[in-house]
Amino acid sequence: MSRPITSFSFDIDVSEFRRLARERLSQAPSDAIFDPRTGRSWGRSDFDLNPELLADLALMDPPRPAAVLVPVIARRPMTVLLTVRTDHLPTHAGQIAFPGGKVEPDDPGPVATAIREAQEEIGLEARFIEPLGYLDSYRSGSGFHIMPVVALVEPSFSLKPDPSEVADTFEVPLSFLMDPANHQRHSREWRGRQRHFYAIPYGARYIWGATAGMLKNMHERLFGA
Repeated sequence: MSRPITSFSFDIDVSEFRRLARERLSQAPSDAIFDPRTGRSWGRSDFDLNPELLADLALMDPPRPAAVLVPVIARRPMTVLLTVRTDHLPTHAGQIAFPGGKVEPDDPGPVATAIREAQEEIGLEARFIEPLGYLDSYRSGSGFHIMPVVALVEPSFSLKPDPSEVADTFEVPLSFLMDPANHQRHSREWRGRQRHFYAIPYGARYIWGATAGMLKNMHERLFGA
């Protein structure tokens, strides 16, 4: 039986990451994580730390399917590529996010959605992307059922961010993001109520909400017990 990895001072290499991902990630997206008949949420969601807000889900429209690419760059040491959304977008404006978006009717599946969105948002070409599997699906408070696709990215890519959607891109060491010592719980007032969420601050970069929740799930799936 494999043992949990408790220290991230080592330099995990690409072949070991690929092996772990193939063994521990799902090869198909999770089922829907919200039952509109009962207002009950299971799996991962923005409501994980706010069970008192779950009743709000029963009043919302059914979540829209979306997919994001979790791009792990095959450098040494390995990094994760993230984007900063522009301030004028209708949802999650100015936040740090993975490239991704809504599943379109002509997308063959969530992997195709994630790769297409990465091409459109940051100019990351499909030929550099090696999909490895799915994290648990994630229900966002903004109304999306997100299917996160973890992929290795060959590092010779060049990016061309779409300035209408992406204000900046940057990389964070995988070891930092996967170290549970860096996984924090923060809170702020939202619509008159205190809301709790995960955060992984990295210098001046504030990674929080759904992105931090998915990164925490990646740690649990790949490096947990």
